[in-house]
Amino acid sequence: MKVGIIGCGAIANIITTSIVSEQNGIDIAYFYDKDIERAENLASLGGGVAVLTFEDMLDDVDLILECASPDSVKYFAPLILENGVDMIIMSIGAFMDKDFYNQALRIAEDNGAKIHLPSGAVVGLDGIKAVAKFGLKEVSLVTRKSPKSLGKDIDTEEVLFEGKASDAVKEFPLNINVAATISMACNMDIDVKIIVDPKVDRNVHEITASGDFGEFKTITMNYPCAANPKTSMLAALSAIRLLKSFNETISVGM
Repeated sequence: MKVGIIGCGAIANIITTSIVSEQNGIDIAYFYDKDIERAENLASLGGGVAVLTFEDMLDDVDLILECASPDSVKYFAPLILENGVDMIIMSIGAFMDKDFYNQALRIAEDNGAKIHLPSGAVVGLDGIKAVAKFGLKEVSLVTRKSPKSLGKDIDTEEVLFEGKASDAVKEFPLNINVAATISMACNMDIDVKIIVDPKVDRNVHEITASGDFGEFKTITMNYPCAANPKTSMLAALSAIRLLKSFNETISVGM
């Protein structure tokens, strides 16, 4: 499988380093970033080619991995999907815009393309998907991050946001993709609380789900990426796992 990457920051570096370190049938061949130097540096690491425009890789890849931003998803995804090229999208918050979601879905269906959304920085998504249409009534997310992760300079705990996921991703587009991921998994605009806490050194996500099936709670405590504290390592690892699953004969879980 030949892959191109859009966005050559921290997540792309982790994914590329992992994939090229083993024989797995995945060839990350092209790298695109608005900062061509970043693309060239990652291409050198991955043994691929840095391209000046994303169109330069469209005709020679099976899949494009987006690691940039929600705005990049909204710009690039329709153009990529129109060419029948599959995508893995990391900036899932873009899909909380229902009009864009429906547009991307229609284009993908019309052109035989697939859109893959990794589980990202949380665990328990398989359980939420399993019960989503079987009596799931309430889902909430409490996210707790350090001031550095949220770009704040404070020394006391503070609730930065409390409301719906659709509003959270607008206010924190680079910090709260997990809210969008959970919302899409259960087809609900979930309740979200974001807390900045100087006492924590991890990105902590607590999910609570309840309904006719019962109730479950998960707590994920991720170390942030060293190169980008806004991003959890687990987000990159989930994309690596997804990429590798495409070549597996037996798949465990959902």
